[in-house]
Amino acid sequence: MKKWFVFILLFGMVGWVLYDTIDWQSGEETSPGQVTQEINDPEGEIGLKEGNIAPNFTLETLDGGEMALTDFRGQKVFVNFWATWCPPCQAEMPHMQELYDEHDVEILAINLTETEPNVEQVDRFRNDFELTFPILLDHDVSIAELYQIQPIPSSYFIDTNGRIHSVALGALTKEMMVQRIEEMD
Repeated sequence: MKKWFVFILLFGMVGWVLYDTIDWQSGEETSPGQVTQEINDPEGEIGLKEGNIAPNFTLETLDGGEMALTDFRGQKVFVNFWATWCPPCQAEMPHMQELYDEHDVEILAINLTETEPNVEQVDRFRNDFELTFPILLDHDVSIAELYQIQPIPSSYFIDTNGRIHSVALGALTKEMMVQRIEEMD
């Protein structure tokens, strides 16, 4: 009986791997978690690897508006996923503000709002740190899931063509941020 259970378990795992790695619309193999493009996407492959077009998103801002990643096409963009309760995120924020003030880069700070006690906590954090770059609210962490965020902070550096230049896991110093921004188109 145990042999059959192991056999069924292994067969199920192999089936899941095959299902997860094939784009069933096109029949092409994909890497796990890859965001697939539309068939006639003229810009190139949408995905999470360096060189891919960054998946678009639209989120509510802390000020009540909306912003989409594609609103910033033609500009260098630093997308940062963070939370107020995260000590490395807290350490990184002053560096991000300095970068925003001193360099030609747009910063989209995506707060994992579902993990916060309330939105007022995020607003207090912005005021305490005197942040002037946009704070976007990922209420249900769907964008964090789309971008496969683990750990926080995590950052994506997106070039002027909307392509992912680099990905950083964990907190960055100002020097590290500047280096990545200066390397981009």
